[in-house]
Amino acid sequence: MHRPDYLEQGEVARLFPVLATTSKEGRTTSIVLACISKIDEFGAEILNTVGKRVGKRSKLETYTEIVFKNEKTQVKDRPDGLIVLSTGANEWRALVEAKVGNAEIGADQVEKYREIAKEQGLDCVITISNQFATQPEHHPVEAIRKSRSKIPVFHWSWMFILTVTDILLNQDNVADEDQKLLLNELRRFLTHESAGVKGFDRMPPEWTELNRLVSAGGKIPAKSPEAAIVLDSWHQETRDLSLILSRQTEAEVQEKLPRKHRADPAQRRKDELQLLREGGQLQLVLDVPDAAAPVEIVADLARRTIDIGMTLRAPEDRVSSKARVNWLIRQIKTEKLEEAFVRMTWPGRSETTQFQLSELIANPTICEKDKNGLQVTRFHIFIARRLGAKFTQQINFIKELEEVVPFFYREIGQNLQEWRKPAPKIKPERLAAEEIASAAVRDDEGEVG
Repeated sequence: MHRPDYLEQGEVARLFPVLATTSKEGRTTSIVLACISKIDEFGAEILNTVGKRVGKRSKLETYTEIVFKNEKTQVKDRPDGLIVLSTGANEWRALVEAKVGNAEIGADQVEKYREIAKEQGLDCVITISNQFATQPEHHPVEAIRKSRSKIPVFHWSWMFILTVTDILLNQDNVADEDQKLLLNELRRFLTHESAGVKGFDRMPPEWTELNRLVSAGGKIPAKSPEAAIVLDSWHQETRDLSLILSRQTEAEVQEKLPRKHRADPAQRRKDELQLLREGGQLQLVLDVPDAAAPVEIVADLARRTIDIGMTLRAPEDRVSSKARVNWLIRQIKTEKLEEAFVRMTWPGRSETTQFQLSELIANPTICEKDKNGLQVTRFHIFIARRLGAKFTQQINFIKELEEVVPFFYREIGQNLQEWRKPAPKIKPERLAAEEIASAAVRDDEGEVG
């Protein structure tokens, strides 16, 4: 593979880079970029997240330690990589900046790379680190998000790259056996501590401060910098949590966001800051493929509780509420019921009711108390995990959250099925073709008249 004419310096990304043992960042970046170019399905899946389709006739090349000819912008460190996707006469190019371990992406450095991208006619900058982004276009660094530069910056977390690797292998989606072997080795490498890849493992110090304020009955100020920092950290954790569930289920679990929040991360931040200030809550909805309903997660600062649940439509072909409750509890396979509850929605202005799941299993008729003549319309089945002091702690909060969400889905969520209205059935009196002829229908109308 030759070096492009516009590069003064640059190496083809190597699977086995010859670098100093201290160059963990360079080694990890080179190996991943090499796999992007050499494993068809992996490269296609990764680039699809930044809006690029890799066709059968596309050519994908990756380079490391690059320097462009006639660079006007002077930078202290060279960009870590370059991705070049050629499709016919069209060429798409992205600069790559990567950090491993606890190192974070620097806004000033990225702005310099944006200047280089503009000078050289490149399409974008891609950053890779252990920071998390809900979507590649929603960068985790606020200064990068708010920049006025017209060069887009996308972000991948190392854990996201590992998750893509894991799912491709578990779903057996790599056709070529040699490429599958390479991807297996990439997964093995990324899961080793020497690669510097890690998940989100702690909230910031501001988390403890905010909890202290709420516990004392204080109100979070409208322009609280602590709340903004906590919310940014929450967004990183929610992305990590979706990746954890993706690897556990071997399916692509996504954060379920309203359309306006997907299109405008600033609006999402504004709305969620308002919820945090007024309701003292952090919320998340995860969309698990083919699950009965999305998984709803609420971290409540005042109660110091994490609630995880799913909402199901009650079966309308059951007449009584007791029968509808029995339909639900027959789906519950777990014996760990002490933290599980069911909240019921009723027609009109009738208030919701809530029972422990163990109480309903023992006596389903209790659901009908004070609800004579009404039929339950929805069930919200959930686990309420009370954390006490652990809730306010930076590490323990994340640890508990990442334990209880998979626990709920394993014990309850994966066994639930949504109710669907049964398909219409042919009426016994209309089994034969002649019984639905125009004359027969006319006769029926005459009888009705």
